[in-house]
Amino acid sequence: MASTTSPPPDEPAIIDMEEFGRELIARRAAAGSPTVPRNRGTRRTPSKRALLAAIEKAGGRW
Repeated sequence: MASTTSPPPDEPAIIDMEEFGRELIARRAAAGSPTVPRNRGTRRTPSKRALLAAIEKAGGRW
């Protein structure tokens, strides 16, 4: 269902990845370069575990 409060954009937003990277670095520096913990994955479903195992077996690393 379409939003009734926001008009649809004329064009899709285009993200400049170089600019985004600079802004991200600046935001992290302003926040004191926090270390964000990774999800330990203790509540993964069997299908998610199988998917991650298949990715690892194929040489990938998520």
